[in-house]
Amino acid sequence: LSIVKLMVDNLGGRIEINSEQGVGTEVSVTIPFKINKDAIYDEQDEEEGEVSLEGVQILLVEDNHINQMVAQRMLNDIGAVVTVANNGEQALDIFFGSEQGTFDLILMDIMMPVLDGISATKAIRISDREDAKKIPIIAMTANAFAEDAQKCIEAGMDKHIAKPFEADKVVKVLQEWVKKEHHEN
Repeated sequence: LSIVKLMVDNLGGRIEINSEQGVGTEVSVTIPFKINKDAIYDEQDEEEGEVSLEGVQILLVEDNHINQMVAQRMLNDIGAVVTVANNGEQALDIFFGSEQGTFDLILMDIMMPVLDGISATKAIRISDREDAKKIPIIAMTANAFAEDAQKCIEAGMDKHIAKPFEADKVVKVLQEWVKKEHHEN
């Protein structure tokens, strides 16, 4: 509460606390702000809204169990349907063992045992399957240097997301690709 008070004080606000024994405590934070009367309201933004990720089929390729759980929960929370592969070889088995068009997107870890993400991506891209040429493959890696991102792009990946995941950034990237796919179809 002392940190909250410091932040509220710095913003010129106030905190009020009303407590009644046996009933509970109510904490109210008031922060003053000015309304920008010159702001432009864009009805088009409201009409377009956010792209729903409900029902989007994602192949999540990640060898770390904790990262799998975090990513899968985050993706399930936004309505995506997630299939998990523990390494690149398993991802290839799942992808090629499914019907064309089963997956809308692949989230591919880069550094994995058995078969790494770069090699798995190359194997998908050189396949004769039609969906293998166009399915968005998004790299997930803790290596966030420009040369790492470039290696991912050269291997056939479409985008690069740095770990650890920031939910809002991942959702934004996924929405961007889903929106792009809808416009192309």
